[in-house]
Amino acid sequence: MTPEEVMNIAYQGMRVTLLLGGPLLLTALATGLLVSLFQAATQINEMTLSFIPKILAVFAVLVLSGSWLLKLITTFTIELFGNIPAMIS
Repeated sequence: MTPEEVMNIAYQGMRVTLLLGGPLLLTALATGLLVSLFQAATQINEMTLSFIPKILAVFAVLVLSGSWLLKLITTFTIELFGNIPAMIS
């Protein structure tokens, strides 16, 4: 196994990780920003106010994009396991 193959596998792994976590993290970020803008506009300084909207938004994105995320990680895993014989020799 050459260093290029190792780096290619590492690159693919990082890419899949970003694609899996990106939508959920961006949703939490956007929801937190909107809640903080709402808190600043209304001068409500409750620290726990942002948790429930974030949880609901991340759950909604997970429900909507769950099949795509599952297909993405399944495809990556099948390709990785399928390439094991080529990696050994």
